[in-house]
Amino acid sequence: MMRREFITLLGGAAAAWPAAARAQQPGPMRRIAWLMSFAERDPLAPPRVEAFERGLQQFGWTAGHNIQIEYRWTASNPDLMRRFANELAGLNHDVILTNAGPLLTVLARESGTIPIVFVIASHPVEHGEAESVARPGRNITGFPAFEFSMGGKWLGLLKEIAPSVVRAGIIFNPETAPYAYRYLPLLEAAARSLSVSVIATPVRDTEQLKSAIGELGGEPGGGLIVIPDTFTIAHRGMMIAVAAEHRLPAFYPFRLFVADGGLFYYGTESIELYRRAASYVDRILRGTSPAELPIQYPTKFELVINLKTAKSLGLTVPQTLLVAADEVIE
Repeated sequence: MMRREFITLLGGAAAAWPAAARAQQPGPMRRIAWLMSFAERDPLAPPRVEAFERGLQQFGWTAGHNIQIEYRWTASNPDLMRRFANELAGLNHDVILTNAGPLLTVLARESGTIPIVFVIASHPVEHGEAESVARPGRNITGFPAFEFSMGGKWLGLLKEIAPSVVRAGIIFNPETAPYAYRYLPLLEAAARSLSVSVIATPVRDTEQLKSAIGELGGEPGGGLIVIPDTFTIAHRGMMIAVAAEHRLPAFYPFRLFVADGGLFYYGTESIELYRRAASYVDRILRGTSPAELPIQYPTKFELVINLKTAKSLGLTVPQTLLVAADEVIE
């Protein structure tokens, strides 16, 4: 079991705390559990840990001073997800922070009344983990990254960047992203107006993933939509490489895919969600019930295009998209 306690003591921070936060600093040590879908050594981990801890710092909470943060990393392994979620649900933490749908599902079932704040993980109302967006009503609240309606936008952008696409494979792992099927009706509705057929392409391991991408790229007109999923995040390097090998234009759900060579992404910068989650953890530690903290869907989205990848695929990105993009990687 991989665990870290008190991993970062942000020295010299007290002077930078807001006066109101300093005045309200509580005395006893409080306990926070961090349960994440990625691996501890994944490059994703440090900036998210830093964003969360710096967010807490702004409210007067510092690891090793008045909070203890206990870390669990699952590397998108379903067995580790279940094991750690069950373990943490039985411990006496003041609040648990988590980031993946499967983790949230287990925690919702096992945690009883322990407050849970989530980031990224989507659709808690549809899954019965919250009563409503405005008033969750239970012990879970947080900051989703996506709504099902975004699927049509992703497909429209793919078609605009790669007009030759007539078949789009919708890639996901049904074990780690069982919600993916909820994207399909909206993707299919958008596909009809774009003269594109969408193909649900569930994969359960890397061999199936390679095979599915190869099949999509085996004939002209193929494209790829990658559903937000801990499995695809964990295997993003391989996925990007295989898509490039088959010259397959692809949408990816997070910026890190595009930074690693993927074609484009449209969504919310997830690091910001970790900063925002700190504000809810602070309020819970000071006595607010998560039942009273509304679930906050993102209102700001960004478009990032890897122009180098587009050129390697023989694509000419429309000038209108280049102008509209928040970032163009060359």
